[in-house]
Amino acid sequence: MNPPDAEAEARGADRALVAAARHSGGRTAAVLGCTVTAAAAALAEPAVLGHTLDLLLRRAPSGPAWTLLCAAVIAAEVAMDAAAARLSGEVDGRTTARLRRLGLARLLRTAPHHAARHAPGETAARLTAHATEAGKVPAAFAHAVAALLPPLGGVVALFLIDLWTGLAFLLGVPLLLLLLRAFARSTLTSVARYQQVQLATAGRLVEALAGARTIAAAGTADRERARILARLPELGTEGRRMWQVYGGTTARSAALMPMLLYAVLAVGGIRLSAGAIGVGELLAALRYAGLAAGVGAVTGALAAVVRGRAAARRTAVLLALPVLDHGRARLPEGGPGTLELRGVRVVRGGSTVLDGISLVIPGGTTVAVVGRSGAGKTLFAAVAGRLTDPDAGQVLLDGVPLRELTAEALRREVGHAFDRPVLLGDTVRDAIGFGAGPDPGPEAVRAAARAAGADRFVRHLPHGYGTRLADAPMSGGEVQRLGLARAFCHAGRLLVLDDATSSLDTVTAREVERALAHGIRPGTRIVVAHRLSSAVRADLVVWLEDGRLRAAGSHGELWERDPCYRAVFAADGTRQEAAR
Repeated sequence: MNPPDAEAEARGADRALVAAARHSGGRTAAVLGCTVTAAAAALAEPAVLGHTLDLLLRRAPSGPAWTLLCAAVIAAEVAMDAAAARLSGEVDGRTTARLRRLGLARLLRTAPHHAARHAPGETAARLTAHATEAGKVPAAFAHAVAALLPPLGGVVALFLIDLWTGLAFLLGVPLLLLLLRAFARSTLTSVARYQQVQLATAGRLVEALAGARTIAAAGTADRERARILARLPELGTEGRRMWQVYGGTTARSAALMPMLLYAVLAVGGIRLSAGAIGVGELLAALRYAGLAAGVGAVTGALAAVVRGRAAARRTAVLLALPVLDHGRARLPEGGPGTLELRGVRVVRGGSTVLDGISLVIPGGTTVAVVGRSGAGKTLFAAVAGRLTDPDAGQVLLDGVPLRELTAEALRREVGHAFDRPVLLGDTVRDAIGFGAGPDPGPEAVRAAARAAGADRFVRHLPHGYGTRLADAPMSGGEVQRLGLARAFCHAGRLLVLDDATSSLDTVTAREVERALAHGIRPGTRIVVAHRLSSAVRADLVVWLEDGRLRAAGSHGELWERDPCYRAVFAADGTRQEAAR
């Protein structure tokens, strides 16, 4: 019996497939109609062919007309098969695209920590190879349904032609059913294992690509290659097992089919010699026996459905990500950016990371969030800017809960800068201007770059702000400046800087701090601080310890009264002395 989680996952995958198939419902119905019509033509063909043969042997006047009817039935079967093949390609493409769009949309709408649970390589595999395989299910299901008609219709036709020929074939039907049942079970297991190993290998490959410089510097290329390919033998084993199941089923069905045909031929020959059936009926009986024993077509279609459902489970993991929903409220015009946290609690992996945070930050205040490593500073910044929601409590900006804001209002008025920014866009200008809302324009981009201390080095690039990012060699500090420039370019009433100056030299960091105070739109600033200078220049210091608010006040007050606060900066003695 499958565990409850696996059953829920399977149901979720099936719902996702049904939703994606509904997007191409008309085409899927057309595929089913074409395949069923082709199957009906295939069922009619032996009867028409056998009757035509009897008429021609008797030199009946209606023989030529029935010959034309034979040609029409065959042509209809070929035409419907061709139409079904073309429509199947369209359905596969549309369903795959739909699954990818839904998965990507869910991935981008969830909180970053939920998205980060899946390695980039695994996510890429789920949205590419597995979505492609899953997208084949609707058309494959239509083909599987139609593939059942010839065997079932063939059995019925055998009984209609002659009772004994039908009974002769029926003796082998239990073996066919057992064959299909065993195939479905074995295929589902082997495909699931294969795809799991495939995901793990893809994840390791993307990790290695992201750390290519580190690997080269460490001289561990051979070790990394071995690590990435470590599960390749397992992948090969599972792949061979998957095709062995399919090949074994095909081989057994290939052995069973002649036996059934010979049994029908023997009984039909006896009935022909007894005068119970004619030559045309014997020919039709053999053709119908071939259709009834056509487990190969059913097996192929069933294999596609089973592989697609297994792949859909991988893709559906993304569709199950929780969405960071937005409301319909807007912020009051001209608000100062007052931020209030009420009883905020955040749980990660069963552990409470932030607990009981209640705090009011007046609008226009620059706040330094300090604490030892693991105190919850980055999570505090994420909650304050609603990159994630608290598990309890709420966060308000100018009196409006962040959950209730529209996505447009939230991202227009709440900006972020990170310690390791990712630059998006074709050129440096695009990377700085990247964000919600209208294009900021060249002058605004340059002003933001100047405030972030980036204008000087950008102007020395080959094409200045028009330099393509791929052609712009930059240090970590320069990349961080562009990330700050992007945040400054779209600065709203709340700006959250999560260790966003860690790679800057002291002089540049102080220039950025001055720009925060005077060079960009006034508002509330939350700075996750590791430099003592950041705490010194802040209006308010929020001191976190083990996920709780240890204290809040000015740096001078905390420094004078609490030696534990001074110990937070003990590792940076040089800067302490400079600050004094």
